[in-house]
Amino acid sequence: MVACRLTVRDGKGGKDRQLWFPEDVGELLAEWFDRRPETDEGWVLPTRNGKRTHPSGVRGMVGRNAEKSGIDWHEDVSPHTLRHTFATNLLRRTGNIRLAQKALGHSDLSTTIIYTRILDDELEAAKQGAATPSHYGDDTTSHHS
Repeated sequence: MVACRLTVRDGKGGKDRQLWFPEDVGELLAEWFDRRPETDEGWVLPTRNGKRTHPSGVRGMVGRNAEKSGIDWHEDVSPHTLRHTFATNLLRRTGNIRLAQKALGHSDLSTTIIYTRILDDELEAAKQGAATPSHYGDDTTSHHS
């Protein structure tokens, strides 16, 4: 799989970030760039007038799409939820906290360690034979005799 890169300029904390994603997502993004509203600033998600989309507008888009997707807890889905899910899944797959730190653009490892909390909760639940939270895709419950 070939990875594509998008540079985000002057993001949170005034930092530039590199976003990596699979080639098929890059193709979809290229199609979007061909049909998005004209923008002088190069916004990825401009308003219909080509202006910057306010963060609340992005939150609204994410929430509406979560609801359309049938996510039961769509009221709680936000851009940060997507970021947190990405980081948690990356940690689950690789077990590499430094990789997650770099992918998230954190300068301080202690910020990334926050994302390990859910993994600790899952470990504790597994040790106690408890159920995995249902919004993580597992509705089973373990029972002890």
